[in-house]
Amino acid sequence: MQLVGMTMTDQTADTAPANDVPPDKLAIDPRSADFDGDALQRGIGIRFKDRVRNDIEAYCISEGWVRVQAGKSVDRKGRPLTIKLNGPVEAWFEDLGENPPVAK
Repeated sequence: MQLVGMTMTDQTADTAPANDVPPDKLAIDPRSADFDGDALQRGIGIRFKDRVRNDIEAYCISEGWVRVQAGKSVDRKGRPLTIKLNGPVEAWFEDLGENPPVAK
């Protein structure tokens, strides 16, 4: 997921149309059940523990976790090893401009 730091307002998913907020769960691996190519093409911004991150492999807003790559380690099939980090997650679509609705 490509992430860019942005200034945000307090606009949340409750006040935005359903197609303007990212899904609750999303993964960048096409083999995952949580993969959504259309949402990824729009660009997803992720804030985890009050810090904008650009190294997220997967996230879940409602359960409060993200998966990030664990260094340069790979499994025997060549896929990166990931670790699960717990904490508050916020997501938004980057193609909506300066003040997009944020899913919390």
